[in-house]
Amino acid sequence: MNKYQKYDKYIDFIEDYKKAQNASSGSQVDSNANVETKNVTTLSGELYKKDGIGINRDIMYRKISEMYGVDLADEYIRQLESHEIYRHDETHPLYPYCVSITMYPFLCSGLKNLGGLSGAPKHLRSFCGEFVNLVFAIASQFAGAVSTPEFLSYMDYFIRKEYGNDYYLHSDKVVDLSSTNKTIDNVITDCFEQVVHSLNQPAAARNFQSVFWNIAYFDHPYFDGIFENFVFPDGTSMQWNSVSWLQKRFMNWLNDARRKVILTFPVETLNLLDNGKEYVDKEWADYAAEMLAKGHSFFIYRSDSVDSLASCCRLRNELQDNTFSFTLGAGGVSTGSKGVITININRLVQNAKRNNVDISNAVREQVKKIHKYLIAWNETLYDSLKAGLLGVYDAGYISLEKQFLTIGINGFVEGAEFLGIPISADSDEYAKYAESILKPIYEENKKARTEKLMFNTEFVPRISGHKVA
Repeated sequence: MNKYQKYDKYIDFIEDYKKAQNASSGSQVDSNANVETKNVTTLSGELYKKDGIGINRDIMYRKISEMYGVDLADEYIRQLESHEIYRHDETHPLYPYCVSITMYPFLCSGLKNLGGLSGAPKHLRSFCGEFVNLVFAIASQFAGAVSTPEFLSYMDYFIRKEYGNDYYLHSDKVVDLSSTNKTIDNVITDCFEQVVHSLNQPAAARNFQSVFWNIAYFDHPYFDGIFENFVFPDGTSMQWNSVSWLQKRFMNWLNDARRKVILTFPVETLNLLDNGKEYVDKEWADYAAEMLAKGHSFFIYRSDSVDSLASCCRLRNELQDNTFSFTLGAGGVSTGSKGVITININRLVQNAKRNNVDISNAVREQVKKIHKYLIAWNETLYDSLKAGLLGVYDAGYISLEKQFLTIGINGFVEGAEFLGIPISADSDEYAKYAESILKPIYEENKKARTEKLMFNTEFVPRISGHKVA
């Protein structure tokens, strides 16, 4: 007998992958639509995904058993295998989920605090080049998205260093006579192109997909609320007028660039303050409307207080209170999600009705279980931190205490349909159903919060189940 026959399953997978039409159809576990090219890099990334899931479940089983006993560890595995819950990015057994970083350590040390060779950027060009490397370096240590809310605000700082604080008032000034008589605006848009096109390129560390990169825009009240006391290493402050101009210039440039080539990233979120009747910063509200009319697409997060912030798809970063919130990727400055476990609400509703159990009580009990699962995962991350395996945290880009543990919701509408409830915003019955699901989650999340732990909730788009041998 060939002693290497135990690897036959991998050889079989390789042969099946060769025959697949594309990278997505060739994936047997956790396929990713962002991966377009089928090659040896994508194959290598797919080859060990089942092993990653197995390692992840073994790590979790041991930690849950250690903290809460074997019975709950068995229940965790049963719920996963029965698809009552879904663990996001389970193929990555060691990585936190997603992150929104502060870039301040980058201003002070460049990439040296992450093991790189580049020191702190001193000029606009070095900032842009090193920023690309920074995002790739951060993304290599997380399973999901990386958000850099300060990107444009920091870029403005380097532009002002080279062309003066009022550069935006004379952006048509020629500053490069060497070839094409480049203006300040030409230099800036070249930098936009360098960063955006670089970060949309495939990376080996991401299984030949680009990084999932998010940025934020701020209206004037939000900018003041977040950066009012911010000081750069040289003692200077941020400047709203030039940052506002740069945000608009980038928005307009990106909208035009996407007409020429598909640019998936960055995912953009505009944070707007409203007073309950209208937006406070009418200039930025009008500009947002203008950009939407031009065909641009971006998320808008509106709030009546600057105590919460969003910088990506569905994340609300609560700066003061712990409330119901949405997470995908990252949001806010220094936040994110350490891990996500999603409830199959449709399955929960059907089981509750079948067993004659109150739906709200069933939700509450499920949330209590998931809190324990997520706390166990949180402890594995602290174990890795103590072992020096989470360099991004040691370097000060983020701290574990600032990231959420997230409960996802999937099958929400299907659960209502099973109960025969009309899916309508005008339906009182649907509103009561929503409250029966969301209220116990909100209450349990708030109750479980500590100095070390924060829980939030997200609505999750359609998720495919893993096929595990």
